[in-house]
Amino acid sequence: MIWGSEFRGKSVVVTGASSGIGRETAIAFGAVGAQVTLVARRRDQLAEVAGEITRCGGTALVADADVTDGAAVRAALAAAQARFGRLDLVVNNAGILIPAKVEEQSVGDLERMLRVNVFGALLVMQQAVAIMRTQEEGGCIVNVASLAGRRGVSPLGGYCATKFALVGLTEALRMELHGTPIHVALVMPGVVETPMVEQASGSGLAELWPNALNMPPAWVVWAIFAAARFRLVEISVPPGAATLEKLAALVPGVADSVLHWGAAATHVIADLLGRARR
Repeated sequence: MIWGSEFRGKSVVVTGASSGIGRETAIAFGAVGAQVTLVARRRDQLAEVAGEITRCGGTALVADADVTDGAAVRAALAAAQARFGRLDLVVNNAGILIPAKVEEQSVGDLERMLRVNVFGALLVMQQAVAIMRTQEEGGCIVNVASLAGRRGVSPLGGYCATKFALVGLTEALRMELHGTPIHVALVMPGVVETPMVEQASGSGLAELWPNALNMPPAWVVWAIFAAARFRLVEISVPPGAATLEKLAALVPGVADSVLHWGAAATHVIADLLGRARR
């Protein structure tokens, strides 16, 4: 990455670092010389990621923690600050997805998603800001939300609700920090090829979006680097997708029809791609 050297020696915390987007992000920052703190619940998987970073020539600190536990979040970020002397960038990525139609949505499953996707993200933001306020150069927080946080789609109603909430919290925090050296950014990916999406595909997600069209995690990693490097407020993956969703909000009835048509069209495209590969 041409401008990856900008992060050499920087202290970077990545939540949800044990797999998927978080794993690829952590390794990418390690590869450019960042000092990466890995946060997730599964310590054994974090150790594997730390090994990858070390082999790339980077530095990694394993800080296993459940982001829904405020004390654990404080300890993880404090460990990063103590080990590396400061906190330059926090990639707030931890999240879970449990697909269900709204009429069948389990309150328990929605609560689980809220605890990780919203409350966990909030705890990380609050602790990051508390540390970055003590630093003359401030810092940067990149929240990995979703295009599902701009438009509700089935069977992701509950997940969409949590990402809508994360978008709102992020925008409000950005206003609160206006005029300070702390930057807050949103990265809004579409459907990405990750273990989380693979697990959800068997629960109806594949009906909305064929697996063959899933984006590689590297696209999101690039967006995270760009958001942090260029202090972007919001970047969607693929670029421009969130803008289309905002325009669709002006005519929601038309957008509903377009989405129904689009879901059918994606399956046709995926089928054609599959035939071409054969």
